[in-house]
Formats: sequence, C-alpha cells, structure tokens
Amino acid sequence: MTDSLPPGGTLPDAEELAARWADAWRPEQVAARLGGVGVPWCVAAGWALDLFRGGQSRPHGDLEIAVPAAGFAEVRDRFPEYVFDAVGSGRVWAGAGAGAGAGAGAGAGEGALAATHQTWVRDPASGRFLFDVFREPHEGGTWICRRDESLRLPYDAIIERTADGIPYLVPELVLLFKAKEPRPKDHADFDGVLPLLSRTRREALGGWLTRLHPGHPWLAGLAMR
Repeated sequence: MTDSLPPGGTLPDAEELAARWADAWRPEQVAARLGGVGVPWCVAAGWALDLFRGGQSRPHGDLEIAVPAAGFAEVRDRFPEYVFDAVGSGRVWAGAGAGAGAGAGAGAGEGALAATHQTWVRDPASGRFLFDVFREPHEGGTWICRRDESLRLPYDAIIERTADGIPYLVPELVLLFKAKEPRPKDHADFDGVLPLLSRTRREALGGWLTRLHPGHPWLAGLAMR
C-alpha cells in the first residue's frame, strides 16, 4: 500500500452509506462462501469480538474480514457475482478491485487498489454493500501489523474459531486497532470484553498499547484486572 491516494473516486455522505450498508452480511454468510479456501482469513472488528464472546452484543453497521493481501484474488473469486470497490479516506473507487465478471474494474480507480487496504463488496444489481475486505500486509504465513511493521505474528497465532468453525481475529488485536481513535462503541466494546480476557491476552494488549499508543486510557483498566 502506498502513502498517497490516486485522484478520482466518489465521496458518499453518511446517510447514503448507512442506506447502502443496511443489508450487510453476517459472519456465517461469508464463512459459508469461503469454506475450503486456501487463504487464512478471519472476521475482524466488532463482529470478531462478538464471535469471541459467543453472542451478538450490539448492532453492527457492517462486517469486516481480513485476508493476506496476496490472497485477495482467491477470496474475491469466491464471489463472482459481486463487485469489489477500493476504499480509502472516505472515498470509493468503484470496481477498482474488479469482480462481477473480472471486467468491472477495467480502467477504474487506477492505482486505488495498491494505495488502499479496504475493499467493499457491492451487489451490482442493488448497489448495496455486503462486507468489507481488509487486505493485510504479510510475509508468507506471517501477518504484519499495518500500523507498526515490527509487530509480526504467524497467522495461526492471530486467528481463532467459533465452535461452528467461523475464524475471527483474536480480541487483543481487535482492541489494539480500535484503540487508535476510539469511538463510544469502541470504549463499550473494550469494557464488555475486558472481563473475558485472560492474563496472557491482557498482557499482550497492554504491551502493544504501550508501544503504539503510550498513555492510552485503556492501560489503566488492563492493569486493574
């Protein structure tokens, strides 16, 4: 991913986005389509915390999954009827990730896929967004944190599964990403998950927060447990 975004793209407003995300998929829908795929993928963000908890704790406006960047095409090919739009800084480059016949993104959003890490999956018939694919940096089977390249972990250390086999990002990493600019729902997620975190998870999150966000208010909560 490069540091600068290419020209073009559209800038939908909040009301439009809320309407277009109204039919977002649930984790089990994506998991059913990705069964047997050779790429290590996982549910991320708020839904990942609920999978860790064992039940849905709040409404979710979207669904995010994470995949290694080099495996994106293999995941995309499981959804041939949909279009993949690149997204960055609120802008959307329609069809930049191709899909829906592989020709949908021809000439669209040149450079946008390389310059972003998010890809929204869109139903071309309705224009609705279904889920978000994070294309993560990695080296082979080692995941690399996009906010600190020195934080590297094997995929089998960052992905866990529900009883019915849905893979999700471990909660300590989900909370690390939420910590950068926490919104009220992120603080609520932290408060709700904290009692469920083992000492090992709390220590890992505390170390990463100290490294990436020194003085973060969540450090006090971690230290009290």
